[in-house]
Amino acid sequence: MMLYMIVPLCVLFTFTQQAPSREVKCVCELTNSEKAFPHGKLSTAEDNASKCNSKITPQKTREFESLLLGLELRLPQLLEDVSMLEKEDDGELYGALSLQVIENEMMDIKQLIDKLNSTTQGHQHLTTDTSKQLEDLRAVMRELERFDTMQVVKSVHANRRLKTDLDQCKNGHPTIQPTGPPQGNCPHGHFLNITGPRVHTAGEYPGSYMYGAWGRDPKPEASKENWYWLVLMTSSNKYSNFVRLYSSLSSLIVGVSVPGNVQIHSSNPTTNTIQGPNVVLYGEALYYNCYNQDAVCRFNLTTKTVTTLQLPKGTRFNSKGNFCHLDECYPYTDLDLATDESGVWVIYTTTQNFGNLVLSKVEEGEQLTLGQTWHTQVYKQGVTNTFMACGVLYATRYINKNVEEIFYSFDTVTGVEKFNIAIFIHKMSPNIHSLNYSPVDHMLHAYCDSYMVSYKVVFG
Repeated sequence: MMLYMIVPLCVLFTFTQQAPSREVKCVCELTNSEKAFPHGKLSTAEDNASKCNSKITPQKTREFESLLLGLELRLPQLLEDVSMLEKEDDGELYGALSLQVIENEMMDIKQLIDKLNSTTQGHQHLTTDTSKQLEDLRAVMRELERFDTMQVVKSVHANRRLKTDLDQCKNGHPTIQPTGPPQGNCPHGHFLNITGPRVHTAGEYPGSYMYGAWGRDPKPEASKENWYWLVLMTSSNKYSNFVRLYSSLSSLIVGVSVPGNVQIHSSNPTTNTIQGPNVVLYGEALYYNCYNQDAVCRFNLTTKTVTTLQLPKGTRFNSKGNFCHLDECYPYTDLDLATDESGVWVIYTTTQNFGNLVLSKVEEGEQLTLGQTWHTQVYKQGVTNTFMACGVLYATRYINKNVEEIFYSFDTVTGVEKFNIAIFIHKMSPNIHSLNYSPVDHMLHAYCDSYMVSYKVVFG
C-alpha cells in the first residue's frame, strides 16, 4: 500500500520541476506632446548665413570708398586746371595743350563715375537680397528658439552681456591718476579730416632705409622751435643707435644736418639702444622701445643718459605683437610711442588683454612712471599704426597700396570707442611704418618706405 503511494508522489514532483515558468511582460506607451526638433531647418539656416558672409565682405565696402576717394581727389584738381586755363590761355599752343590735359582728366573722371554707378547698383541689389535673407533667417531663428524649453540660449545671452559689463567695469578702473593737462578736451575742436600730403621727400638718404620715424619736438628748448628729428633703422631694418637733427624743414628736405647725429651708444644694437621704428622726441628726450626689453627708454639728448620704464608683466615684445595687415606684419613694432598736447604715451599689447591695444600715459620726472592705463577692444594685428591727438587714440588700417584709413578712436576722457571714423590717408608709398602727430603745427608725420611724408590735420 505504501509503495503505490510513493511512486505517484515522485512522478508529480518530477513533472512539477520540468514545467516551464510563465513570463510576465509589461508594456508602457510614451506619448510626446512636443514637436520633433527640425534639424533640417537649422542646417538650412546655417547654410544661408554662411552664404551671406561670403557675399558681404569688407573688400566690397573698401572698393566703394576707394572710388569715392579717387573722385574726391580728382574733382578739385580738374577745377584748378580749368581755372589756370582761364587765366593763362594764349589762344595758341598753351591753350591746346591745357585743353588736352583737361580732356584726359574728364575721361578719367567719367570712368570713375561709371564704375561708381555700376558698383552702387550692385551694392543696392546686394543690400535688397541680403535684407530679405536676413528677415527670413530671423524668422527661422525665432521659430527654432521655441524649442529651447530649458531657456539655454537666453541664459547664454544673459551671461555674455554680464561678462561684457564686468570686463568693461574691470578694464575701465583707473590705476594711477594722471598728471598734466586733462586729455580728450581738445582746444582745437574735433578731429575732422587730414589734407595733403604737404611734404614728400626722400631726404638725405633716398631709398636707403625702409624703416624709420621723423617729426618735431612738441616741447623744444628755446631757439630750437623749428628743428626736426630723424631716426633711421640702420641695422637689419630693426635697430638704431642715434637720432639725427635738422635746424629746419628745408634742411631736412635737402639733407643738410648741421647739428648732426646724437649717438646713444657706439654699438648697434646693444643694451638701451633703439629697437623698432615707433619713436618720438619730447622735451629734448627721445622715447623708444629699449633693445630686447619690454620697456620704454628715454634718452636725454643733453646729458646723454638713458632712463628705463618697465612695462607690465605680459607685455608682448621682440616682434610678438606687431602692427599688421593681410599681406604682412611690420617687424619690431610691438611698442608705439606717441606725443600730443599733454605729453608722451605708449601703446602696446599684453597677453592678459588677448592682443588688444593697451594705452598708458608716460609720466615725466627724474624717474619714468606709468600713469593711467586704458584697455581697448581693438585687436592690434588688425591695425597698421596708431597716434594720439588731444588725448584721443587713433588707429589706422591698410586699404590698398594707395589708401590707408583712420578707422578707430578711443577717447581717454569719456572711454568711448568708435570703429567708424572713416578718414582716408592718400599714400605716396604702400607702407606707413611710423605715424606721429605734432601738436606744434597740427601735422601728421609719416615714414613710408624710406620717404618722409606729412599731412595737415583739420580740426573744427
